[in-house]
Amino acid sequence: MWLALLCSVSLLPGGLALPLPREAGGMSKLQWQKAQDYLKRFYSRDSETKIANSLEAKLKEMQKFFSLPITGILNAHVIEIMQKPRCGVPDVAEYSLFPDNPKWTSSVVTYRIVSYTPDLSPFTVDELVAKALDLWSREIPLRFKRIRWGIADIMIGFARGAHGDGYPFDGPGNTLAHAFSPGPGLGGDAHFDEDERWTDGSSLGINFLFAATHEIGHSLGLGHSSNPHAVMYPTYENRDTTNFKLSQDDIEGIQKLYGKRNNSRKH
Repeated sequence: MWLALLCSVSLLPGGLALPLPREAGGMSKLQWQKAQDYLKRFYSRDSETKIANSLEAKLKEMQKFFSLPITGILNAHVIEIMQKPRCGVPDVAEYSLFPDNPKWTSSVVTYRIVSYTPDLSPFTVDELVAKALDLWSREIPLRFKRIRWGIADIMIGFARGAHGDGYPFDGPGNTLAHAFSPGPGLGGDAHFDEDERWTDGSSLGINFLFAATHEIGHSLGLGHSSNPHAVMYPTYENRDTTNFKLSQDDIEGIQKLYGKRNNSRKH
């Protein structure tokens, strides 16, 4: 009898559901669940056993990163940022893929494009990758050399879903790409979600030059910047393709790792 009663009570819709915490800010259960997933993915500061007690702290950390009022409470503006397409690398640098400010120690860094997207011709992808690399090499004493077979320092390619690195893509929108910091194995590699609509800027979609320049910044050892004008800002925004360049924030960050390029070419 008691078992039957308990079962019937547990099936009652909504009325006896546990209330959402204060941090949910009056948002829906679905919005709160998606917010938790976002915070755990991009602001995962502590162990799983502490997550229940740290969501408010994670939310405050996100608000601080994006220069929002630090309330620890979910609101429409925070949700709007969470819904923007973005890079898959965490925003908390010291707890992401870049704990020790790794960098390439050789003055020549090799790269290889291992796969392409049907959205763009191979020639266009090659050209845009070379342009993205050039934007960085103008500022630092590194030279990039393309190889066409074998293992390069930076392996670049397109993939969808689970693709062997432990960080599966999630379909159109949301996470666009990710890259790993300098090092052996996956170190330096940059992956782009094939489920996105990639463009050279002449049509609607995700501008591959913008995304490639951002991910190569990670491949060189940079984490995310909280400066919305920086290439290393985590969320994707359409920019002026005719005047696309690194911000001063990007330049200072990369030169802190590698130093300045002698007789650097002007933009």
